[in-house]
Amino acid sequence: MSGGEFSAAAPILRVPDSVPPGGRWSGGATWVAAWFGIALLCGGTARAQPFRFPTANRALYDAGGDTRFLAPTPGRTWESGAFGCARNDKNGPRLHEGLDIKSVTTDKRGEPADPVLATAPGTVAYLNRKAGRSNYGNYALVRHVVDHLEIYSLYAHLSAIQPALTAGSAVAAGDRLGTMGRTGQPIGKDRAHVHFELNVLLNDRFPDWFRRHYPDERNDHGVYHGKNLLGLDPRAILLAQRAEGTDFSLSRTVARQPVMARVAVRQPNLAYARRYPSLVQAASKATAAAGIAGYEVALNFNGVPVQLTPRTAKELAGVTTHRLLTVDETEWRAHPCGRLVIKRGQAWTLTGRGNELMELLAF
Repeated sequence: MSGGEFSAAAPILRVPDSVPPGGRWSGGATWVAAWFGIALLCGGTARAQPFRFPTANRALYDAGGDTRFLAPTPGRTWESGAFGCARNDKNGPRLHEGLDIKSVTTDKRGEPADPVLATAPGTVAYLNRKAGRSNYGNYALVRHVVDHLEIYSLYAHLSAIQPALTAGSAVAAGDRLGTMGRTGQPIGKDRAHVHFELNVLLNDRFPDWFRRHYPDERNDHGVYHGKNLLGLDPRAILLAQRAEGTDFSLSRTVARQPVMARVAVRQPNLAYARRYPSLVQAASKATAAAGIAGYEVALNFNGVPVQLTPRTAKELAGVTTHRLLTVDETEWRAHPCGRLVIKRGQAWTLTGRGNELMELLAF
């Protein structure tokens, strides 16, 4: 996530949206009481925008600034450094699950020297200091709670991570996590960048699921494996935050993502529903009385569950684990790189990736 320089209309007061892991603000009850007193004097409605930019590059907010903000792949335009169907492989459009934010500072050798900063208050979830274990090289993953939504920011290709950081370290917005670099895959000095993601986490039982489905493969990253993290568009979130000002809501922004497919999942105890209750629709009285047997899950093109609607056993009749219900073909054609569904003749079906995603969600 990012955010940093905001419009002149941005509020002076900055307060995290929710209590960070651990349950206490660093300033204690006195600070909280003082803030609420000031807020009441201001009308009681002050609300800070939650995200900062992860580097000093803030060109996104300038007119035509995308070309100075994002590092494109060789021979391509800035869009290839953006989130979405920005890349290609032999199978067609390929998903790029983050932003490649350009360097603005170099050292005497021409290497990137930009400090990489925490986008919001949070807790370090995971650090990869062994660059060879991932095509992301050295990277940091930070857990945040923003607008009652658990979100993970990822900062990849770092040349170094701050030595004092460990999993569990508390960080404030703007704290230095490391230094921009070129680790993990071949990246020329001319397109040095930090790969920046905002992710949801699918299932905290992922290590068990992975061992069952990939018994011959290593999992070097535990619950924070890439298959268990699904990206949202940080650029769209930053722009929405700036446009909406103090009315910005991350939960509302996620819930309003265009829905590409709906899938029935017969699992009443979805870990995802517990982690993201703000995305769960309220059960009707009839559903609550009959008992929740599972959910109708609305997915965006990348597979992020953006809405979950409780369903009864009667409504899920015939569903053993999961079943594809509907597909928005317009959205599918606009974003084919998600590769969750495919049309065979007149019938839609989940792809291998789509089935795997739903199996993980329901595990």
